[in-house]
Amino acid sequence: MAKDRKTINVESVLEWVNVQLARTDEYADAGFKCGICTMTERILMDSGNYNGYQYLDNDNSEFGTVGYFSRKYS
Repeated sequence: MAKDRKTINVESVLEWVNVQLARTDEYADAGFKCGICTMTERILMDSGNYNGYQYLDNDNSEFGTVGYFSRKYS
């Protein structure tokens, strides 16, 4: 564990996250996107920046599917 506290730009992380969650290639499966969502929500909650998310396709958002994790955080 690092001794010095480091800071990151949450907006930059959010931009990267949203690009990753919009991916449709073979490597961007539900497990990949789930991990990104989990880490993103932790970062946003811990930094006081959580404002929810929206599905990229409301008709494809069944729990546990790739569509469920295809979202955009704001």
